[in-house]
Amino acid sequence: MRLQQGSKFLLSAGFASFFPQLVFAHAGSRGHVLLLPTQLYIVGGAAVVALTFAVMIFVVRQPISGQYQISQNDENDAEPNPWLSLLSLLTLLLLVWIGFTGNRDPIQNLLPLTVWVFWWIGFTMLTALFGNFWAVISPWLILEKLLQLFTGVQTNKKRSLEDAERWAYWPAVILFFGFAWLELVHPSPMDPETLAGFISLYVLLTTVAIRIFGAEFWLKYGEPFSVFFRMVGWLAPFYRKKAAAQKSRLSIGIRWPCTGLLRSDSLPAGGVAFVLLVLSTVSFDGLSKTFWWLSLVEKNPLEFPGRTEMMLPNTLGLCITFLMFFSAFYAVKRLASWLNPEVQETSSFIYSMIPIAFGYHFAHYLPTFIIDIQYALIALSDPFGIGWNLLGTAEWVVSSSYLANYDSAVLIWYLQISGIILAHVGAVIVFHLLQMHENRALAKTLQGQLPATVLMIAYTVFGLWLLSTPVLS
Repeated sequence: MRLQQGSKFLLSAGFASFFPQLVFAHAGSRGHVLLLPTQLYIVGGAAVVALTFAVMIFVVRQPISGQYQISQNDENDAEPNPWLSLLSLLTLLLLVWIGFTGNRDPIQNLLPLTVWVFWWIGFTMLTALFGNFWAVISPWLILEKLLQLFTGVQTNKKRSLEDAERWAYWPAVILFFGFAWLELVHPSPMDPETLAGFISLYVLLTTVAIRIFGAEFWLKYGEPFSVFFRMVGWLAPFYRKKAAAQKSRLSIGIRWPCTGLLRSDSLPAGGVAFVLLVLSTVSFDGLSKTFWWLSLVEKNPLEFPGRTEMMLPNTLGLCITFLMFFSAFYAVKRLASWLNPEVQETSSFIYSMIPIAFGYHFAHYLPTFIIDIQYALIALSDPFGIGWNLLGTAEWVVSSSYLANYDSAVLIWYLQISGIILAHVGAVIVFHLLQMHENRALAKTLQGQLPATVLMIAYTVFGLWLLSTPVLS
């Protein structure tokens, strides 16, 4: 029996060494179960969120329209830069070429490291701090110009208001689900050639969509990453201000974090679905690695069968998680309407979900980023794998001791729980301020807020449990 188990282990190790792209999803992972009184942290986090709600009742008792700008906030302030957009498009095409022709090892090929580390994790964090610069450098901006130049096709067509309301954000929902499926379910999301193929297909799809729907509509409502980074940019304390005299002049403003969410424009159903999909995606990413989930789908976590065998359970799990989040959201809205019939069908609740989605993004990917950024900097120093050392980092030795050392692991966990709790605190504040703007009667406003606050507290408990429960490393 022991000989058979040893043979299986050697075969598995040999298979992994020959096909690293099939087993490498995120280099960084929680390497051990923290021996901390995590129940106390979970209870404490929930108490902080509840206390924030109680404090806001006494701090803000009047409508805020005279204190904050409730309007179409600064999403149109960042003027596209055609040269940066061209550089972005050329960089994307170069990375795709590296993906097809470069090293097949995902931790030595610049394409997967750029997509999953520099862009999806690092750039998202920068966007939450400095605003939506994707609107300035997006490769799709120059793609539109090139399409007009070489084909003569007009891509600036206007969509009717009825069409915009009917289709707004739903293409982004479908495409973002495909992106999430690639990251969480596909057997080899880090494989350079596989990723290059998906990106090539996406570039083609974006080109066709701009041709059919028009660039203005597609980049505002259909292209998922333009939508994603615009919403994350609403969290930023730094933002671009409109200069009254010189529109081309860059003027940086400072505001309280999440102030960009204080908006009067309502999100349509597709926008609501998009925010909930982002939140449910990162939540299922953490849930799918827990021993609880593996036991639920009848898989032994100590004998993990591999991503290929988990494709069907994880696909169903991703869909069910989204449906559960969607159902919980609308159930809470209906309950709030029942408690306070004056509650209107506004977007104040869904706007408060955006900081929570980013908080989980930060907390979930932080350990991964600490390790994988080292691989990314090594690959960036020698992008073509020909022996260059442009940044002086090619000879670095990657250290993962941060996740194995108790003190550093505890520090990382503190940063993660802080991210989640602060995100929920921000959500409670945003929701209260928006509700006070929409409903002038404080007592009735609080009646409408109670179900949402309870849901936020419950989700705080769920998120902190995800951080502390045993996971597949």
